[in-house]
Amino acid sequence: MITNLKPYAAYKDSGVPWLGQVPAHWEVRAVRHVTRPVKGRQPKALYSEDEAPAGAQPYLTMEYLRRHKGTAKVYCALSDGLVTAAAGDVLLLWDGANAGEFFIAKDGVVSSTVALLSTDEHDRRYLYFMLKQCEPWLRALSTGMGIPHVDGRILKQMQICLPPHAEQAAIVRFLDWADRRMRRYIRAKQKLIKLLEEYRKALIHQVVTGQIDVCTGKPYPAYKNSSVEWLGKVPGHWEVQKLKRLGEVKIGLTYAPSDVTGDDGTLVLRASNIRDGAIVSADDVFVSKEVPQSLRVAEGDILICVRSGSRSLVGKVAIIPPSFSGVTFGAFMSLLRSSLNPFIYWVFNSNMLTSVMAQFQTSTINQLTQNDLRNLDIPLPPLPEQTTIAAYLDAQTAKIDAAIASARREVELLREYRERLIVDVVTGKVDVREVAAQLPEEPPEEEAELMDADEIAEGEATDNDAAAEALSEEEVEP
Repeated sequence: MITNLKPYAAYKDSGVPWLGQVPAHWEVRAVRHVTRPVKGRQPKALYSEDEAPAGAQPYLTMEYLRRHKGTAKVYCALSDGLVTAAAGDVLLLWDGANAGEFFIAKDGVVSSTVALLSTDEHDRRYLYFMLKQCEPWLRALSTGMGIPHVDGRILKQMQICLPPHAEQAAIVRFLDWADRRMRRYIRAKQKLIKLLEEYRKALIHQVVTGQIDVCTGKPYPAYKNSSVEWLGKVPGHWEVQKLKRLGEVKIGLTYAPSDVTGDDGTLVLRASNIRDGAIVSADDVFVSKEVPQSLRVAEGDILICVRSGSRSLVGKVAIIPPSFSGVTFGAFMSLLRSSLNPFIYWVFNSNMLTSVMAQFQTSTINQLTQNDLRNLDIPLPPLPEQTTIAAYLDAQTAKIDAAIASARREVELLREYRERLIVDVVTGKVDVREVAAQLPEEPPEEEAELMDADEIAEGEATDNDAAAEALSEEEVEP
């Protein structure tokens, strides 16, 4: 139904450059003739959910509206002068870094940084879809020396196109139908990504802890107690060694803001330079101070994030590629130089740090000290077996990573298509009236947020076998 959409029979010039041609029977009107924005007001008091008095309403802030689901964090009592919104109303973020962004309202009190755009004449959902197309221009023209805010005159003068009322309803019906299907597909892909990521982690952990012999695909014939809680039993011929006995652990370069210079200085690798287990150029920082040779990285070194404001970043690792050899690394990073790095890298990608980090962290500081790092217990097979394990994991994780990348790309393409479809439908580039009239009635579906692939809620059920089957025709062996 989506691929066979056709244009309208006749068009006219809208007189608006970004709208271009619109269906001949549509109107083009200024926003001020369609809706009047009413800014919210600051209530006298705000309450948490536990402290809210009887009859208190959610306070509709940008943060709450963006979450799409869950309960409000802030409530306020109803009083004279406050602006209230009903579910389905159109709201506009008036002030703040994202001034000019439109939202669908929930029942509640409109915050002082948000405006209500009500209408009795037009379909609210159509108005929302239409106004979303104005966001780039409205946000680009936001004013304010400090905090950006919407220029009311520009908003009121903006031109939008309006089909007849029945056609607005047909457009909304079609877009809601298409959106539900795309959301379901995206959620399914996101769950697959989560499964694959968990399968990858489990596979690495099983292999580097000796639960599976990669040569046979079965457990080893004999095991012994490692005396390490996170490891449990290890193959009988393996050793367990402290990291400090396997190589040299170094702390990174300390530098002052005055040392930061242009890209003619020395690159300082930080947590932002580790992405998906690889070193990348991202938010690069260069310094002009003299860097000792002992703090310059070499190909094959392992870079480790040991301190960060974000707990999830601590323990991120990557192997230094040839292209970054000779640069330095920051004080919140550590470097491991060892001839055993091809195997140790995979140990760091296992569940080791997840299991041991709690004892190294406090409520205020997320870090692995140099002493903590040096005293990590590392399972150690004989060198030929390390080489075999590293090669096996290189190959198997490459397949999993390719499947994850493919799924993420599908999600990205579908989101791009979704945005393009909305633009084409609400601006009249395609006619959906006939299709909308043929759509079956569907039960209402609870709204679900379109999450980014890296923000999938924790606690999803997982199935490693299902993840393995989803990879490709070439099976990934456990």
